[in-house]
Amino acid sequence: MGSTVEDVVIVGAGIAGIATAVALNRVGIRALVLEKSDELRTTGAALTLFPNAWLAMDALGISHKLTPLYAPITSGSVTNVATGAVQEINFVGQSGGNGHGPRPIHRKALLEALAGELPPNSIRFSSHLASIETGADSLAVVHLKDGTTIKSKVLIGCDGLHSVVAQWLDLSAPVHSGRSAVRGLSFYPQGHGFESRVQQFVDSGKRAGLVPLNDKEVYWFLSCQGAEFTYDPKAIQADVLSKYAADFPAVFLDAIRQADLSSMSWAPLKLRYPWNILTGSLSRGNITVAGDAMHPMTPDLAQGGGAALEDAVVLGRHIGNSFLANGKVLAAEGMPRALDGYAKERKWRAAGLVAGAYAAGWVQQGGTQVWRGLVRYLFYRYIFGRILRLVQYDCGKLPQVGNVKLD
Repeated sequence: MGSTVEDVVIVGAGIAGIATAVALNRVGIRALVLEKSDELRTTGAALTLFPNAWLAMDALGISHKLTPLYAPITSGSVTNVATGAVQEINFVGQSGGNGHGPRPIHRKALLEALAGELPPNSIRFSSHLASIETGADSLAVVHLKDGTTIKSKVLIGCDGLHSVVAQWLDLSAPVHSGRSAVRGLSFYPQGHGFESRVQQFVDSGKRAGLVPLNDKEVYWFLSCQGAEFTYDPKAIQADVLSKYAADFPAVFLDAIRQADLSSMSWAPLKLRYPWNILTGSLSRGNITVAGDAMHPMTPDLAQGGGAALEDAVVLGRHIGNSFLANGKVLAAEGMPRALDGYAKERKWRAAGLVAGAYAAGWVQQGGTQVWRGLVRYLFYRYIFGRILRLVQYDCGKLPQVGNVKLD
């Protein structure tokens, strides 16, 4: 089959991929997003976005679509399953710039809000990346499994944990954290009555939570050390109820019983070592990565989605500044400098989030039995508030180019 030439090709239509396309669209650059699925991916059901994510969405121009639909979390609690002790958490006063507090949202709603900002046919579905090479003309050459060849002045890998683009850059493979997570949504026809509070439950090597999305829907999760599940939702539900969370409070078990099986998923929790992010090749020439393709992390700080949104804004700023200075996308000169600047700006932030998330997970689930309770108390009493400062980070704005939105 023949080949086409694009200014920017983005591999992956997840949060990082679509958000990056929106950022580029805002500065006047049209990107082609290649997605191997036949529709937008909604794996994960829901996610919590902290102030840093909302500031990034302010820069992308989409936060106003979502804030009226989802109430901010105001408080929470952590219950020790073994002892029954309850520790309160206060989120009031943890809003970042523009008054944004942490809000849980449906992943699908975020993807649709982002995709709605793109010109028609920006996302090409059923496009499975096979291989990458670089040509003598400094263009990145993408080969798809259907035989299509696409050349691009910039290639951005937003293709997740098992990124083909990250492999091409020789980034180290993600490693298993030793924990796995089950997630899902539960529906309460008569209302759940939880208010805007997140409830967490901790036990030896286990942590679970209930996060209200609205008056009738609750997002729940359970992470365990060494747990293995099948990919059958009914079997996952049975294992959680009878094995992994059998001793958890009734309010959590009731949520599992009311779970929408189609929303349920299981996955091992993986990360890229922070030092590999700091020392690895995050960009080479006119090729780079973003989102989980760059910095896969455990979910303990709820920063996977927020960090991906930050990546998009920073990428849009560096590429946009080069584009505006040169009047076009320069594959041989301008883009390598822009992508190198992006990688340098993001690597310390990304490595810090990966390390912070792993440490938070270890404190909440790991450690020795003797010290776990004390360490966990000290964590929530003295350290949790400091960690929340990480999620008030402002990644900045996009270049001011007027009301640019490609049709």
